[in-house]
Amino acid sequence: QVQLVESGGGLVQAGDSLRLSCAASGRTFSSYVMGWFRQAPGKEREFVAAISRRSGVTYYADSVKGRFTISRDNAKNTVYLQMNSLKPEDTAVYYCAAKSGVNYSDRNPRLYDYWGQGTQVTVSS
Repeated sequence: QVQLVESGGGLVQAGDSLRLSCAASGRTFSSYVMGWFRQAPGKEREFVAAISRRSGVTYYADSVKGRFTISRDNAKNTVYLQMNSLKPEDTAVYYCAAKSGVNYSDRNPRLYDYWGQGTQVTVSS
């Protein structure tokens, strides 16, 4: 019912910045908590950041806090992830996800209902 499409990934050097975008279909975008997850080869998908439905309250993994910023524009049905001071360990496929309900502090990807196809972020040293 909800389709998500990520964009903005690429190859950058350590210390550089990237901004990921996630465009959502449908007219109920503001009804969903939005999150970003990432997954490196051979590792489990891990939580990166989330944002509440309308108030814009944010929640971050410790590994990215202070470097990444999640935001959303409900009028444009889009969520963003601004990534600054990128490190090689940030290299992964980044996924946009949507979750029904109110709780924006869920770190478990199994609690999210819809997923994008992912976009590759590679940070060289």
